[in-house]
Amino acid sequence: MNKVIHPEFKAQTKEITQIIENFDTQGKLFVDGKRNKIKLFELGNDTVNVKSFKIPNIINKLVYRFFRKSKARRSYEFANILLEKGIGTPQPIAYFEHFTAFTLQDSYYMSAQMETELTFRQLIEIPDYPDHENILRQFTRFTFELHEKGIEFLDHTPGNTLIKKTGEGRYAFFLVDLNRMKFHSNMTFTQRIVNMAKLTPETRLIEVMSDEYAKLYGKSYDEVMALMVKHTQYFSNRFHRKRAIKRKLGLRKN
Repeated sequence: MNKVIHPEFKAQTKEITQIIENFDTQGKLFVDGKRNKIKLFELGNDTVNVKSFKIPNIINKLVYRFFRKSKARRSYEFANILLEKGIGTPQPIAYFEHFTAFTLQDSYYMSAQMETELTFRQLIEIPDYPDHENILRQFTRFTFELHEKGIEFLDHTPGNTLIKKTGEGRYAFFLVDLNRMKFHSNMTFTQRIVNMAKLTPETRLIEVMSDEYAKLYGKSYDEVMALMVKHTQYFSNRFHRKRAIKRKLGLRKN
């Protein structure tokens, strides 16, 4: 088992290791996904979040052993990069990788558990959520900050941004599910809009986001809106095509 523990948590190495060793039998189930599982554990006086990544297929077992960093390692390293760049994400604590001589068997990423008011998904699902437009505009400014710092969050999707109220009318944003990112010296206008277009096909949200992003980037509202609509439609159509294929193959019931 390869393990890397953040310097601030070295004193708790024994307890952290025990949590990983007992992942299957202890902890409180938080997310039981098809691909990954997340559990909550107590570490001293704090609650930590441990993500267990699904054991990859035989090809990926070899790829992750010799050619590519594991999802757990990338999550940990990207979290540290984000914090260095002043971008919110739960505090990274450790990652563990279980290797054999030729394959990666499984891996784990541990971070601080963060309690927040909502995710971006709630802004989509609850149109009358209190202070809705203000939160959406602040979120757009947060996304603009990511782009200005050259951060392309490839999983910039509704459930992967936590939103925490920090004061009257003020909100902070925290990225999760970090294993897919690219870092650029400069992001083009198209790269920026394509990255945002994965968030929602809802016209009312796209209009507000386009208006706010246009002001920040110095483009006209019409230019931003046109590109947003084009790419949100593309991602929406692709999503529904995949769903239809899975339904035909019997992989989905609805």
